[in-house]
Amino acid sequence: MLTPALNRWENSAHVPSARRYPASMGAQWKQKHRVAAADQRGRLFGKLAKEVMIAARGGADPALNAALRMAIDAAKKQSMPRDTLERAIKKGAGLLDGAVQYELVTYEGFAPHQVPVIVECLTDNKNRTASSMRVLFRKGQQGASGSVSWDFTRCGLIEARPPEHGEDAEEAAIETGADDVQEGDEGAFSFITAPDQLDAVTRALSDRGWHAESSALVWSPNNPVSLRGEARAEVEGWLEDMDADDDVQKIFVALSD
Repeated sequence: MLTPALNRWENSAHVPSARRYPASMGAQWKQKHRVAAADQRGRLFGKLAKEVMIAARGGADPALNAALRMAIDAAKKQSMPRDTLERAIKKGAGLLDGAVQYELVTYEGFAPHQVPVIVECLTDNKNRTASSMRVLFRKGQQGASGSVSWDFTRCGLIEARPPEHGEDAEEAAIETGADDVQEGDEGAFSFITAPDQLDAVTRALSDRGWHAESSALVWSPNNPVSLRGEARAEVEGWLEDMDADDDVQKIFVALSD
């Protein structure tokens, strides 16, 4: 899950780089009002804690573990309580008894109206998750591995705000090794990277005074679908139901703005 947002899709559209990522950056869909709703905050912390635990398997020191560092940053940005965060790190690193072992399981298929989706789950019970996915995909269509991911591109996405003294975003992208930069909402910019350069570019931007609001690997759709009216509302309702499942961590959907 990228940093949760209210009623919006993570999106980008300007791609001048030599790597030539898709013209429409994909969206990781977020449930509406999840951040603001107090009764859902526990679910958000639970999903963030899972990501921290998975990342901590590579070591409990964020200075030596890039994945853990990004997971901790994401948790802190959502104001996760310190004791909850520290417990998740220790569990993942095997420093506490009774640690739960989560596995990453990816599902592919279509939402209603043949909208391609990739659903990433973290689960301690693959059979339970598989059963839940079969039920949730009934209003769409569950596919086999590779059935829709071929039409997405894997890349890193960093959302950041410029330093107080200001800096040209394209210059920052060139200097930090990002493949592309696109103007986002309310003065923020989206930097696109190769998957293995996400942490390095995030650090380089920070060193130049940029303030990273989120940093994550995403699936970007090559051919997003455009829907309006009742059709779009039906897809969004389906995505809400999918996101409500406790095992679901991230949803990437090929739906244009």
